Amino acid sequence: MTQNADQATTTSVKPWYRQFWPWFLIALPATSVVAGLSTLAIAILNQDSLVRDDWYKDGKAINQSLARDDAAAALGLSAELQMDHVTGEISAILVSAKSIPAPEILTLTLSHPTLATQDQSVVLTRRPDGHYQGMLTHDLQGRHYIELGNAEWRLRSTRDFPLDKLTLVHEQH
Repeated sequence: MTQNADQATTTSVKPWYRQFWPWFLIALPATSVVAGLSTLAIAILNQDSLVRDDWYKDGKAINQSLARDDAAAALGLSAELQMDHVTGEISAILVSAKSIPAPEILTLTLSHPTLATQDQSVVLTRRPDGHYQGMLTHDLQGRHYIELGNAEWRLRSTRDFPLDKLTLVHEQH
């Protein structure tokens, strides 16, 4: 009778890999490892572009930038911009309260607040009629910081796009 009881005990015990609890205890840390690797992959593939690498240099140059704003105010500068959303053409007219020589080129910088891929810089060249002309690389959607100027002065604003016409004047910031 004891021999039958021993046989029943040995046959009813399963090996460890056929039992529930070892696999459950292995699955908990394995799930954590898979979730950690997935989070790492998401972080690497979707890096933020919000912080500029040269932020210290930008901070040091703020006084120089403010001088450019003051120069635009002293000259009484304003600009009328027209944008063609189909062709991407930008036309600008520069107006000054004082008589100044018209620069040959102006730089128009359009910066999206959060998406660096939406930023663009357009060189506007002066035509014989005094208007400036350039081309956008892609259509503008949403809020953008706008800066028009050259090495001596600049006009700044913030607008929501799409727009057909835009007037830039000196704004206090």
